[in-house]
Amino acid sequence: MSVLSLSQATELAAAALRGAGAGAAMAQSTAQALVAAEAQGLASHGLSRVPQYSAHLRLGRVNGSAQARVIHARAAACLVDADDGLAFPACELAVREARRRAGECGSAFAAVTRSHHFGAAAHHLMPLAEAGMVGLGFGNSPAAMPAWGGKRALFGTNPIAAVFPRRDAAPLVIDLSLSEVARGKLMVAAKEGRSIPLGWAVDREGRPTTDPQAGLEGSMLPAGGVKGAMLALMVELLCCALTGASFGFEADSFFVDEGNRPRIGQAFLAIDPGALAGADVFHERIETLLVAMCADEGVRLPGQRRFELAERARRDGLNVPDALERQLRELAGAGA
Repeated sequence: MSVLSLSQATELAAAALRGAGAGAAMAQSTAQALVAAEAQGLASHGLSRVPQYSAHLRLGRVNGSAQARVIHARAAACLVDADDGLAFPACELAVREARRRAGECGSAFAAVTRSHHFGAAAHHLMPLAEAGMVGLGFGNSPAAMPAWGGKRALFGTNPIAAVFPRRDAAPLVIDLSLSEVARGKLMVAAKEGRSIPLGWAVDREGRPTTDPQAGLEGSMLPAGGVKGAMLALMVELLCCALTGASFGFEADSFFVDEGNRPRIGQAFLAIDPGALAGADVFHERIETLLVAMCADEGVRLPGQRRFELAERARRDGLNVPDALERQLRELAGAGA
């Protein structure tokens, strides 16, 4: 295991992405997001994604010279075209637009089309929390779960996230995929040769499996059964029907190198508490609920562990598996 500072890890990841064909701004934005996820203990959305993204860049699944831009807009809504690039610059633009428009209109909805994997969903919402706004985020992904009652993978794992700012503390951060676990956890388990618990996935024949590779080739199971499947349907419609993006079944898997340009969608909603009951009331209500929650011993506030791990990583650096560090250095060296 190697130890890298956050700046070292960011530069290494960015160099690897540049070497695969990403423009400098795209590589930097993506690297920063992946390192932030790694620092927060989200390895499935962290540095392990760099080789995957690099392969997609080299093989043309991602446009490394993409320029995200707003292509449709009204006062409190806009659509950003990711131009088949990596998702992070387009999501940054969409959230900036949502923040600005919510400041003017009270709330705003900004969506992204023709996009790629957007990493940890809540990462994109942090600028909204910093602005004192509530943020909601949604993203669809290549088919991984069947519609309820079906057998064929149709919906993505379709993460949803929310941030709720607090006055004198870190925001509440809620971030979850609608499968029983994020598909990235199977990817990490497969790379490390570990089994997975029953209930996470089924194989191609619909049989429960503890083999992560069989699960990646089969289907994920929705969290909460039919309720999770219905939420996944909602995300597909929000991110694709409103944007023109590809549905999950139209996008080839992220877990193979070759395939089509996924052209999936993301959506972000920003809400200014000042436009409703007011910021003072909002913060009083938030703290009243949190006091009640924490009266029960053992309650952990959502997002608390992420911030603790991120602070430790800033202080002590990131523990990166030797094999992954070698792979990143090889990718970075190829572009030197």
